[in-house]
Amino acid sequence: MSKKIIYTDGLIDLAQPRLGSKVIFKTDDFFASANRIIDPSAPVFKEGLFDKNGKWMDGWESRRKRSAGHDYLIIKLGKPGSISKVDVDTSHFNGNQPSMISIDACNSKSNNIKNFKWKTLVSKKKTKANSSHIFKTSSKSIVTHIRLNIFPDGGVARLRLYGSISRENHNFGKKTINLASLLDGASVIACNNEHFGKAENILAPGKAKNMGDGWETRRRRDKGFDWLILKSIEGEMINKIEISTHHFKGNFPSHCSLQAAYIPKKKSSSSIVSNSNGWKTLMNKTSLKANKTHTFKNTLMKKNKINFIKINIYPDGGISRFRIFGKAK
Repeated sequence: MSKKIIYTDGLIDLAQPRLGSKVIFKTDDFFASANRIIDPSAPVFKEGLFDKNGKWMDGWESRRKRSAGHDYLIIKLGKPGSISKVDVDTSHFNGNQPSMISIDACNSKSNNIKNFKWKTLVSKKKTKANSSHIFKTSSKSIVTHIRLNIFPDGGVARLRLYGSISRENHNFGKKTINLASLLDGASVIACNNEHFGKAENILAPGKAKNMGDGWETRRRRDKGFDWLILKSIEGEMINKIEISTHHFKGNFPSHCSLQAAYIPKKKSSSSIVSNSNGWKTLMNKTSLKANKTHTFKNTLMKKNKINFIKINIYPDGGISRFRIFGKAK
């Protein structure tokens, strides 16, 4: 069985709607709604499906431009952050993709797009049909809005904006909080498998909608266990842990254990993973049940400072949500 590790390096898609991100303006979306461009699911093609304006496409598609200029849309990020790379995906757009794209960004408290002062995030690049286009950025600036420009018109299936949520305005005080909240900047840095559901899903707010909204690995056919490592909000005084197997009934893990560490200096994801087996035990190997939220209050590291957590599931399966409550540092 493959032992390839999946590294995300703690980057999350800042354009995803569950963070509160939304399309607030578009020049045109005659053929396909601009809102679909930030849909977290993979784009699909539906053969023979037409609506009143033409062929139904899973993404944003403007009409054929018959005047000067180009089309664009603006996304307001639900959480301000810095963007490290973008993915402009033209899946299923073949013959109707833009010839080129560019991306601008700004940081604005105004809701009036006329007041936005844009800076180039990705300069003008050629695009291909039915392809994923990955562009790295050198900017470390905190941004609130993104403008995707397409030249001159056409369709884009998905736009992913991979980066980190800004913690500049986070002041948790002395409150007990969920240190593994995606909304507050927690993120998964690596896992060994996420065949059926993304590891990041377990940090999302609210209850999972279905199994696909949790983390689920493939069926293990050898000895061992599955795992993920998350970077939490730095905290201590851990007093409660919640592990939910909601929706997972015939495919939940039989057991789970937790390890944790405090790593003060920045290290590579591969270095963190390679040293994780030696981390302290946060929760001993404990049995899980189907379709249930499990609450654990007797943790082994109540007074230890932590900022990384390893979740081990035995031997495989799915969990929908993970919460760990403590005092933020």
